[in-house]
Amino acid sequence: MSLSFIPLGVGDAFSALHYSSCLAVEAEDQVLLVDCPHPIRKMMREASLATGIPLDVDRVSAVALTHLHADHSSGLESMGYFSFFVLRRKLELLAHPAVAERLWEGHLAAGMECLIEKRGEQPNDKHFEDYFEHTPLSTEAAVRHGPFLIESRMTYHHVPTTALRIHAGGKCLGYSADTAFDEGLIHWLSRADLVIHETNYGVHTPYEKLAALPADLRARMRLIHYPDDFDTEASVIEPLREGRRYTV
Repeated sequence: MSLSFIPLGVGDAFSALHYSSCLAVEAEDQVLLVDCPHPIRKMMREASLATGIPLDVDRVSAVALTHLHADHSSGLESMGYFSFFVLRRKLELLAHPAVAERLWEGHLAAGMECLIEKRGEQPNDKHFEDYFEHTPLSTEAAVRHGPFLIESRMTYHHVPTTALRIHAGGKCLGYSADTAFDEGLIHWLSRADLVIHETNYGVHTPYEKLAALPADLRARMRLIHYPDDFDTEASVIEPLREGRRYTV
């Protein structure tokens, strides 16, 4: 049994070159999506063609949502509808309560709260529970989902955001999510076998801060959420590439 992942997207919210940052993490033939931007099915299809590994909504056992910015969550409506109409099942969402608190009223309800289920009839009221099943993540204890054991830590970002440590197959994958540079978070992530860390401008993590980390940690680190003008060839930390499979 192994723990692997495919970056479906590596870009930031403004990228004209890449899809928004998103990971398909796999263990024991289960796929866990880390974040869910739009167009998520196209992202999965292109990654499938690139890797030869079938990826679509029917293989996704859950979405682990780090925060509500659109470049990380805009695909949830289409995923929720596909699960509801096509798969006839609810989509499981793993999210810290602080992240999930405004997910329905502040994000999804405008497009999903009314549904015409039969032609000629009036729309029916729909609620979060009609489409999704919420499993709360915790900063106090690890949460089990299938083969995955998931730990969470809050980051410093504009809205509630959680970094993740995902355990499966005797390995651990760390994911910073969106965050300013945080030495405490770096230490927390450093316990993972492989660390995926964001780098960008503004209230994000400057590349220079990560490049100054000890060499042994940099060797176990990969970059994501980088801007279009980031010099990937000059980076002393390997940037992730869309549609490539990595094994932890």
